[in-house]
Amino acid sequence: MIRTIFLFLVFFFFVGTQVHAQLIPPARPDGFAYPPGRRVEPDTILIEAFYDPVCPYSRDSWPPLKQALKHYGSRVSLLLHLLPLPYHDNAHIASRALHIVNTHNASATFGLLEGFFKHQEMFYGAKTQLLTRPEVVGRIVNLGTATLGNSYHHLLKSGFNDTNSERATRVSFKYSASRGVYGTPTFYVNGFVLPDDPSSFGGWKKIIDSLVQPHKVER
Repeated sequence: MIRTIFLFLVFFFFVGTQVHAQLIPPARPDGFAYPPGRRVEPDTILIEAFYDPVCPYSRDSWPPLKQALKHYGSRVSLLLHLLPLPYHDNAHIASRALHIVNTHNASATFGLLEGFFKHQEMFYGAKTQLLTRPEVVGRIVNLGTATLGNSYHHLLKSGFNDTNSERATRVSFKYSASRGVYGTPTFYVNGFVLPDDPSSFGGWKKIIDSLVQPHKVER
């Protein structure tokens, strides 16, 4: 375990130095807004979450965060960034699928993310160790179709042949590295990293209540 962490930190340091040397600003800011289309006003509390779609810890942290976002309504917004970790099988391909869907319909992005969370065991470990990359892509296309509807089958299948989705996924990884993020989930609130990840709705409520006046909270 220690050797694995050490090797990843060496890898992250190398990537991080390359990021600063090679990163070209993308045409649009990185991240998926939740709820889709919500504008971040000056007095809105902005939560930034760095997730890996096949990370069990990201999966477990989503329900309480989603509950907090619903509880506080327009007072809180989420911007979700993808960090496909190199030691999570198929994280890059799964993240690419999210970018493909988001380009077509931002309202469907989190539905697919929840689909990955629900069926994570299909995409790592013994379930995929003997599968080829095209077979894994096919499995993701089928999941997306079952989760979002038949109209997404061709979209996802063709999207994996489009270099734009590959570029967007790489930008997400480089953006996360440029922010100093190396694990998932990682959370920022109004630009400041949380030292400890909230593991419950109560944990989020304690943080957010300290930033808003109680009478402004939407119930």
